[in-house]
Order: sequence, then C-alpha cells, then structure tokens
Amino acid sequence: MYDIAEFILRAANSIKADQVEKMVSELEDFYKNHHDRKVLVMGAGRSGLVGRAFAMRLLHLGYNAYVLGETIVPAIGDRDLVVAISGSGRTKLIYTAAEAAKEAKAKLIAITSYADSPLARVADVIVEIPGRTKYSKGEDYFTRQILGITEPLAPLGTLFEDTTQIFLDGIVADLMIRLKKTEEDLRLVHANIEL
Repeated sequence: MYDIAEFILRAANSIKADQVEKMVSELEDFYKNHHDRKVLVMGAGRSGLVGRAFAMRLLHLGYNAYVLGETIVPAIGDRDLVVAISGSGRTKLIYTAAEAAKEAKAKLIAITSYADSPLARVADVIVEIPGRTKYSKGEDYFTRQILGITEPLAPLGTLFEDTTQIFLDGIVADLMIRLKKTEEDLRLVHANIEL
C-alpha cells in the first residue's frame, strides 16, 4: 500500500495542470450550457470500474451520466460528452467506441498514460495519468528489483487505475466547488434504494 500510495503522490506532481484545467473547464461548461445533454463514461475491465465510480459522482452532481455497456445507454450525439479511460490508449473496444462517439459529433475526453496513443489522437481533451499499464516493459517484480527498477508491486494496469480513481475523485471535489454543490446536494441525488 505504501508503494502504491507513493506512486500516486509522485504521479500527482507530474500530471499536467493545463490538461486538468481543460478537462474541468469542459465539464463545468457542459454542466452550465448543455445540462440537458448526456455524459457517457467508458473504460474496459478495471478502468471501466473506475469509470463507473466517476459516472456515479457525475450523476450525484446533477449530470445526465451513463456508463458504456449498460442497457439503458441512450444514443450519443452532437453536444454530448464522452469520457474514455484507457491506460494504454489502445484498448480496442474503447478506441472503437471513442471513434463512434466522434463520428456522432460528441466531444471526447481521453484519460490515458500515452498522449501518442490512438485514443489520445481522436480526443478533444487529453489528460495523461502516469501508470504502468499492462503493456509496460519489465518482466516481474523480482526481476525489476534486481535491475534496480523500483516500480511498485502492482500487476498489469493497477497503478494507472488506482491513480485515475484518485484523480477523478479530485475532479469531483473541484467540480463541487465550481458548481457550488454541497455534500447535502449530492446526498439528495444518491440512491435511496441500494443492493
């Protein structure tokens, strides 16, 4: 846990402030000027779970938020917003869905570790989140330690997913301030019937 937390703290210092500002401004503008439109959040596997948590908070903030893969996702079109999460930026399902969103004239925010990835190339806004993705070089934890590569013991895309979760929670906190939302406002929208 310490190694992972240390990685997240280092990552927080390397995330580009201008990219974060573009994302938050886009979400703020969307809320204020396109409130009737939809936000679709997408990610595969664990990135998808992080996306679901973010979509839930967007809903609590008052956005019309959906998650790709659910049966109730409506058509996406002009003036809608899509948030795509992929550490590698190459996850075929997410890249293909992002291309479809762009063809439908939605605005696309990409959260990825690679600004030169296919996903990032089609995005309107890119936020680079550091993290060892499953495509990272290096064999296993012990080999990395022997070679002096001090990447924490975390398999596949864990570091990206954990860092993205914390990052998006920070985005929600910033949006609460910008949109003048209180915790009570969010609580009123929170599900009152849960499994």
